[in-house]
Amino acid sequence: MPDESIPLGVPTPARMYDEALHGKDHYEVDRRANATLYEGIGEASVRATALENRRFLGRVVRRLAAEHGIRQFLDIGSGLPTMRNTHQIAQEADPGARVLYVDYDPIVAVHGRALLEGDNTRILTADMREPAAILDAPETHDLIDFTRPVAVLFIAVFHFITPAEDPARIVAAFRERSAPGSYVGISHLTSDGTPPGEQRSWEKAFENATSPMVFRTREEINGIFDGYELIEPGLVRPWTWHPDDEGSPQTTSLYGGVGRKR
Repeated sequence: MPDESIPLGVPTPARMYDEALHGKDHYEVDRRANATLYEGIGEASVRATALENRRFLGRVVRRLAAEHGIRQFLDIGSGLPTMRNTHQIAQEADPGARVLYVDYDPIVAVHGRALLEGDNTRILTADMREPAAILDAPETHDLIDFTRPVAVLFIAVFHFITPAEDPARIVAAFRERSAPGSYVGISHLTSDGTPPGEQRSWEKAFENATSPMVFRTREEINGIFDGYELIEPGLVRPWTWHPDDEGSPQTTSLYGGVGRKR
Protein backbone atom coordinates (compact mmCIF):
# COMPACT_ATOMS: atom_id res chain seq x y z
CA MET A 1 0.00 0.00 0.00
CA PRO A 2 1.26 3.54 -0.69
CA ASP A 3 2.80 5.33 2.29
CA GLU A 4 0.28 7.82 3.67
CA SER A 5 3.16 10.19 4.43
CA ILE A 6 3.31 10.88 0.68
CA PRO A 7 -0.33 11.50 -0.25
CA LEU A 8 -1.41 11.03 -3.84
CA GLY A 9 -2.81 14.58 -3.77
CA VAL A 10 0.71 16.05 -3.58
CA PRO A 11 3.02 16.10 -6.62
CA THR A 12 6.33 14.27 -6.27
CA PRO A 13 9.58 14.77 -8.22
CA ALA A 14 9.56 11.13 -9.35
CA ARG A 15 6.11 11.36 -10.91
CA MET A 16 6.71 14.85 -12.38
CA TYR A 17 9.91 13.56 -13.99
CA ASP A 18 8.00 10.57 -15.35
CA GLU A 19 5.45 12.89 -16.96
CA ALA A 20 8.21 15.02 -18.50
CA LEU A 21 9.64 11.87 -20.09
CA HIS A 22 6.21 10.96 -21.51
CA GLY A 23 5.84 8.14 -18.97
CA LYS A 24 2.56 6.75 -17.71
CA ASP A 25 2.99 6.48 -13.93
CA HIS A 26 1.81 9.89 -12.75
CA TYR A 27 -1.37 11.60 -11.62
CA GLU A 28 -3.37 14.70 -12.42
CA VAL A 29 -1.69 16.58 -9.58
CA ASP A 30 1.71 15.91 -11.18
CA ARG A 31 0.48 17.00 -14.59
CA ARG A 32 -0.86 20.25 -13.12
CA ALA A 33 2.47 20.97 -11.45
CA ASN A 34 4.31 20.36 -14.71
CA ALA A 35 1.80 22.54 -16.57
CA THR A 36 2.93 25.41 -14.34
CA LEU A 37 6.50 24.65 -15.32
CA TYR A 38 5.69 24.43 -19.03
CA GLU A 39 3.86 27.74 -18.89
CA GLY A 40 6.83 29.51 -17.32
CA ILE A 41 9.69 27.90 -19.26
CA GLY A 42 8.26 26.14 -22.27
CA GLU A 43 7.26 22.51 -22.53
CA ALA A 44 9.94 21.64 -25.09
CA SER A 45 12.68 23.06 -22.89
CA VAL A 46 11.58 21.17 -19.78
CA ARG A 47 11.21 17.89 -21.62
CA ALA A 48 14.63 18.41 -23.24
CA THR A 49 16.21 18.86 -19.81
CA ALA A 50 14.58 15.66 -18.55
CA LEU A 51 15.74 13.70 -21.60
CA GLU A 52 19.27 15.13 -21.45
CA ASN A 53 19.50 14.00 -17.84
CA ARG A 54 18.14 10.53 -18.61
CA ARG A 55 20.62 9.96 -21.41
CA PHE A 56 23.45 11.14 -19.17
CA LEU A 57 22.44 8.45 -16.67
CA GLY A 58 22.54 5.83 -19.41
CA ARG A 59 26.02 6.81 -20.59
CA VAL A 60 27.38 6.89 -17.04
CA VAL A 61 26.10 3.40 -16.26
CA ARG A 62 27.25 1.97 -19.57
CA ARG A 63 30.74 3.47 -19.26
CA LEU A 64 31.23 2.42 -15.64
CA ALA A 65 30.05 -1.10 -16.36
CA ALA A 66 31.72 -1.68 -19.70
CA GLU A 67 34.97 0.26 -19.29
CA HIS A 68 35.57 0.50 -15.54
CA GLY A 69 34.36 -2.94 -14.51
CA ILE A 70 31.74 -1.78 -12.01
CA ARG A 71 29.28 -4.55 -11.20
CA GLN A 72 27.32 -2.92 -8.34
CA PHE A 73 25.11 0.14 -8.63
CA LEU A 74 23.10 2.06 -6.04
CA ASP A 75 20.63 4.28 -7.91
CA ILE A 76 19.53 6.79 -5.26
CA GLY A 77 16.35 8.75 -5.93
CA SER A 78 15.87 6.55 -8.96
CA GLY A 79 12.37 7.68 -9.82
CA LEU A 80 9.85 5.61 -11.74
CA PRO A 81 10.85 2.97 -14.29
CA THR A 82 11.18 4.46 -17.76
CA MET A 83 13.40 4.20 -20.83
CA ARG A 84 16.63 2.17 -20.52
CA ASN A 85 16.82 1.63 -16.79
CA THR A 86 20.06 1.27 -14.83
CA HIS A 87 19.88 -2.50 -14.40
CA GLN A 88 19.15 -3.08 -18.08
CA ILE A 89 22.24 -1.12 -19.14
CA ALA A 90 24.55 -2.54 -16.46
CA GLN A 91 23.47 -6.10 -17.16
CA GLU A 92 24.26 -5.73 -20.84
CA ALA A 93 27.91 -5.55 -19.76
CA ASP A 94 27.49 -8.38 -17.25
CA PRO A 95 24.20 -10.21 -16.55
CA GLY A 96 25.43 -10.64 -12.98
CA ALA A 97 25.64 -6.89 -12.33
CA ARG A 98 23.69 -5.91 -9.22
CA VAL A 99 21.44 -2.85 -8.99
CA LEU A 100 19.58 -1.48 -5.98
CA TYR A 101 17.06 1.24 -6.74
CA VAL A 102 16.20 3.60 -3.88
CA ASP A 103 13.41 6.18 -3.74
CA TYR A 104 11.33 7.61 -0.92
CA ASP A 105 8.16 7.70 -3.04
CA PRO A 106 6.46 4.33 -2.37
CA ILE A 107 4.75 4.53 -5.76
CA VAL A 108 8.18 3.85 -7.28
CA ALA A 109 8.31 0.48 -5.53
CA VAL A 110 4.74 -0.37 -6.52
CA HIS A 111 5.41 0.23 -10.21
CA GLY A 112 9.06 -0.79 -10.18
CA ARG A 113 8.68 -4.33 -8.90
CA ALA A 114 7.62 -5.35 -12.38
CA LEU A 115 11.27 -4.75 -13.33
CA LEU A 116 12.58 -7.38 -10.96
CA GLU A 117 13.73 -9.96 -13.44
CA GLY A 118 16.03 -11.85 -11.07
CA ASP A 119 17.93 -11.79 -7.82
CA ASN A 120 20.29 -9.06 -9.01
CA THR A 121 17.81 -6.16 -9.00
CA ARG A 122 15.84 -4.82 -6.05
CA ILE A 123 13.96 -1.71 -4.95
CA LEU A 124 14.16 -0.11 -1.52
CA THR A 125 11.81 2.58 -0.21
CA ALA A 126 13.99 4.95 1.83
CA ASP A 127 14.94 8.62 2.07
CA MET A 128 18.47 9.60 1.07
CA ARG A 129 18.38 12.35 3.70
CA GLU A 130 18.92 9.47 6.13
CA PRO A 131 21.83 7.54 4.54
CA ALA A 132 21.97 4.99 7.36
CA ALA A 133 18.44 3.86 6.46
CA ILE A 134 19.82 2.85 3.07
CA LEU A 135 23.29 1.67 4.03
CA ASP A 136 22.07 -0.52 6.89
CA ALA A 137 18.92 -1.89 5.22
CA PRO A 138 18.72 -5.69 4.84
CA GLU A 139 17.96 -5.25 1.13
CA THR A 140 21.23 -3.37 0.73
CA HIS A 141 23.31 -5.91 2.64
CA ASP A 142 21.76 -8.77 0.68
CA LEU A 143 22.71 -7.23 -2.66
CA ILE A 144 25.66 -4.85 -2.28
CA ASP A 145 29.16 -5.79 -1.08
CA PHE A 146 30.81 -2.59 0.11
CA THR A 147 34.21 -4.28 0.30
CA ARG A 148 34.17 -4.16 -3.51
CA PRO A 149 33.82 -1.09 -5.77
CA VAL A 150 30.31 0.27 -6.16
CA ALA A 151 28.83 3.13 -8.18
CA VAL A 152 26.44 5.38 -6.26
CA LEU A 153 24.22 7.43 -8.55
CA PHE A 154 22.60 10.70 -7.47
CA ILE A 155 21.07 11.70 -10.80
CA ALA A 156 18.95 14.87 -10.67
CA VAL A 157 18.22 14.51 -6.96
CA PHE A 158 20.34 17.02 -5.04
CA HIS A 159 18.40 20.01 -6.35
CA PHE A 160 15.68 18.67 -4.04
CA ILE A 161 17.98 18.77 -1.02
CA THR A 162 18.21 22.02 0.94
CA PRO A 163 21.49 23.51 2.23
CA ALA A 164 20.48 22.51 5.77
CA GLU A 165 20.04 18.90 4.63
CA ASP A 166 23.56 19.11 3.12
CA PRO A 167 24.17 17.08 -0.05
CA ALA A 168 27.89 16.75 0.77
CA ARG A 169 26.99 15.04 4.05
CA ILE A 170 24.87 12.51 2.18
CA VAL A 171 27.59 11.75 -0.36
CA ALA A 172 30.19 11.44 2.41
CA ALA A 173 28.13 8.78 4.19
CA PHE A 174 28.22 6.58 1.09
CA ARG A 175 31.85 7.40 0.31
CA GLU A 176 32.97 6.36 3.80
CA ARG A 177 31.27 2.98 3.38
CA SER A 178 32.55 2.40 -0.18
CA ALA A 179 35.72 0.60 -1.20
CA PRO A 180 38.57 2.36 -3.06
CA GLY A 181 37.85 2.37 -6.77
CA SER A 182 34.18 3.18 -6.19
CA TYR A 183 32.42 5.92 -8.13
CA VAL A 184 29.77 8.57 -7.61
CA GLY A 185 27.66 10.03 -10.43
CA ILE A 186 25.82 13.32 -9.96
CA SER A 187 23.70 15.61 -12.12
CA HIS A 188 22.15 18.82 -10.80
CA LEU A 189 20.11 21.77 -12.05
CA THR A 190 22.24 24.89 -11.95
CA SER A 191 21.80 28.62 -11.62
CA ASP A 192 24.75 29.10 -14.00
CA GLY A 193 23.24 29.93 -17.37
CA THR A 194 19.65 29.61 -16.13
CA PRO A 195 17.85 33.00 -16.22
CA PRO A 196 16.29 34.10 -12.91
CA GLY A 197 12.82 33.94 -14.43
CA GLU A 198 13.31 30.28 -15.34
CA GLN A 199 14.61 29.52 -11.86
CA ARG A 200 11.49 31.05 -10.35
CA SER A 201 9.31 28.94 -12.65
CA TRP A 202 11.07 25.75 -11.50
CA GLU A 203 10.72 26.79 -7.87
CA LYS A 204 7.03 27.67 -8.28
CA ALA A 205 6.26 24.31 -9.87
CA PHE A 206 7.76 22.47 -6.90
CA GLU A 207 6.64 24.74 -4.07
CA ASN A 208 3.68 22.47 -3.24
CA ALA A 209 5.49 19.23 -4.03
CA THR A 210 7.06 16.85 -1.52
CA SER A 211 10.45 18.47 -2.11
CA PRO A 212 11.43 22.07 -2.94
CA MET A 213 13.70 23.09 -5.81
CA VAL A 214 17.19 24.32 -4.92
CA PHE A 215 19.51 25.70 -7.59
CA ARG A 216 23.30 25.61 -7.13
CA THR A 217 26.26 27.07 -8.98
CA ARG A 218 28.86 24.92 -10.69
CA GLU A 219 31.25 25.63 -7.81
CA GLU A 220 28.66 24.47 -5.26
CA ILE A 221 27.92 21.32 -7.23
CA ASN A 222 31.64 20.61 -7.54
CA GLY A 223 31.87 20.75 -3.73
CA ILE A 224 29.44 17.84 -3.43
CA PHE A 225 32.13 15.63 -4.99
CA ASP A 226 34.45 16.23 -2.02
CA GLY A 227 36.60 13.14 -1.43
CA TYR A 228 36.28 11.95 -5.02
CA GLU A 229 38.51 12.69 -8.01
CA LEU A 230 36.46 13.77 -11.02
CA ILE A 231 37.18 11.64 -14.07
CA GLU A 232 37.38 13.12 -17.55
CA PRO A 233 35.84 15.34 -18.77
CA GLY A 234 35.05 16.66 -15.28
CA LEU A 235 31.93 18.52 -14.21
CA VAL A 236 30.32 19.55 -17.49
CA ARG A 237 27.03 20.03 -19.28
CA PRO A 238 25.66 16.47 -19.39
CA TRP A 239 25.30 16.36 -23.18
CA THR A 240 29.09 16.85 -23.47
CA TRP A 241 29.93 13.94 -21.10
CA HIS A 242 31.19 11.19 -23.43
CA PRO A 243 28.51 11.76 -26.09
CA ASP A 244 27.45 8.81 -28.22
CA ASP A 245 25.55 8.15 -31.42
CA GLU A 246 22.22 8.33 -29.59
CA GLY A 247 22.64 12.05 -29.16
CA SER A 248 21.17 14.26 -26.46
CA PRO A 249 19.29 17.53 -26.12
CA GLN A 250 21.74 20.37 -25.51
CA THR A 251 20.63 22.62 -22.67
CA THR A 252 22.30 24.92 -20.15
CA SER A 253 20.10 23.71 -17.30
CA LEU A 254 22.36 21.05 -15.76
CA TYR A 255 25.84 20.02 -14.76
CA GLY A 256 26.92 16.42 -14.46
CA GLY A 257 30.01 14.46 -13.64
CA VAL A 258 31.48 11.26 -12.23
CA GLY A 259 34.03 10.98 -9.42
CA ARG A 260 36.29 8.12 -8.35
CA LYS A 261 37.31 7.27 -4.81
CA ARG A 262 41.03 6.57 -4.55
